[in-house]
Amino acid sequence: MVTFDRKALAPMDVAARVPRLQALLGEAGCDALLVTSITNIRYLTGFSGSAALVAVPAAGSEAMVFVTDGRYGDQAADQLQGAGVEARIEVGTSGAAQQAILSAALGGIGRLGLEAHSVTWGQQRAFAGEWFPAAELVPTEGLVEDLRQVKDQGEVARIEAACAMADTALAAVKHRLGDHPTETEVALELEWQMRRLGADGASFETIVASGPNGARPHHRAGHRRIEEGDLVVIDFGALLDGYHSDMTRTIAVGESSPTQTHMWDVVLTAQAAGVAAVRPGANAKAVDEACRSVIRDVGWGDAFLHGTGHGVGLDIHEAPRVAATADATLAAGHVVTVEPGIYLAEHGGVRIEDTVVVTPEGSRILTRAPKDRSL
Repeated sequence: MVTFDRKALAPMDVAARVPRLQALLGEAGCDALLVTSITNIRYLTGFSGSAALVAVPAAGSEAMVFVTDGRYGDQAADQLQGAGVEARIEVGTSGAAQQAILSAALGGIGRLGLEAHSVTWGQQRAFAGEWFPAAELVPTEGLVEDLRQVKDQGEVARIEAACAMADTALAAVKHRLGDHPTETEVALELEWQMRRLGADGASFETIVASGPNGARPHHRAGHRRIEEGDLVVIDFGALLDGYHSDMTRTIAVGESSPTQTHMWDVVLTAQAAGVAAVRPGANAKAVDEACRSVIRDVGWGDAFLHGTGHGVGLDIHEAPRVAATADATLAAGHVVTVEPGIYLAEHGGVRIEDTVVVTPEGSRILTRAPKDRSL
């Protein structure tokens, strides 16, 4: 059995992240930032719990304040120390107690940044009226998320290990398709195999879409049995230390029709074109067009129903987007998917996807499962 040693993975430089964020606060018009996104908190501190708020002051001022509830005090202390992150850790056993801690810690702040895409309307009203009434609240967008786009060596190592778990799981399960299992049975076995290999879980709800269900890009695995003549779209990934992998393979069970075979061949060609376009300095829109033009040229442009890809990291979908409307420029350290597809109700669907890291020289595919059409 293949095993994965977490201790052998390259370390992540978590301690360097807060200083990089602090350097951005002045330009964002903030004297401090209240981080409310639990994913961003994990990125900045290494904390993997489900409840925390973090006050990040401008560089050279007061210490960062990390507030959690009674469930996570010891865990937060251990994880922040292990990551080399300096912070004053406070435990508030109620919302009122956490309000008092942060109100006192940020009482002298003139302009307090809030994460616009993380704070609810109700939270904003509470922050303005009760928590920080003397501060000017400043909406910010993407301060931490932009830092997260470029992965360090340790982050790439975790994504690559998660990809290898998915590769190994598919190799162990793929032969079962010929036994006519249900979609749900295949999904559960893939998830069990990844867990057996050491994954913390599945990256997202595993997609197994057979026959006509394959024409629905995000079909949820159900009780339909896989039959002879089906194209089976399998889209799944593993989760490791908070980092995701994402891969799709489409496998034909039994004989395919000429149209199904043509669909598969076109998507494989489009996917290869997209991967070849991934490199530093490439426009994400151009990567999308590299895939989309192949499919459009054979007359199936309207059957490619989604963007070509997305960033992968602590979130399964994060920046940079790879789509016709994207404006990002790829850089070394970006990790993105390339996943064109064709979806025809009368024939099923085909999608082929890899997770790809942008390197200084070009790119490297992290998902290595064979792209064989048949079992």
